[in-house]
Amino acid sequence: MIQPRTMLNVTDNTGAKLVMCFGIPGGTRKRTASIGDVIVGVVKKAEPRREVKAHQVVKAVIVRQKSPFRRKDGSYIRFDDNACCIVDNNKALKGNRIWGPIPRELKEKGFEKIVTLAKDVV
Repeated sequence: MIQPRTMLNVTDNTGAKLVMCFGIPGGTRKRTASIGDVIVGVVKKAEPRREVKAHQVVKAVIVRQKSPFRRKDGSYIRFDDNACCIVDNNKALKGNRIWGPIPRELKEKGFEKIVTLAKDVV
């Protein structure tokens, strides 16, 4: 469960390293987001001379979360960190490399490009 003010690691090569969530689109009462949801956040740390700069407002899709995520078959999956990938307004991936494990539920939610680029699909 990702909620406002949650810090997320960035797992692509856009240049951002740390993103803080400050908005979850989808209605006024939507308080939390989980794997496959798009959030609005601000870049807190970034590499110099890259595509995404520090203090920039971005949209990101959640690819890992610490709290257990229930799958359709009844099993649960959890990760060691909260992580996201930077996307643009059309839900297209900005980077072209993905690091770390990615759950297969992202493909069902319409992010086939992220699953294709990932080396570990769990």
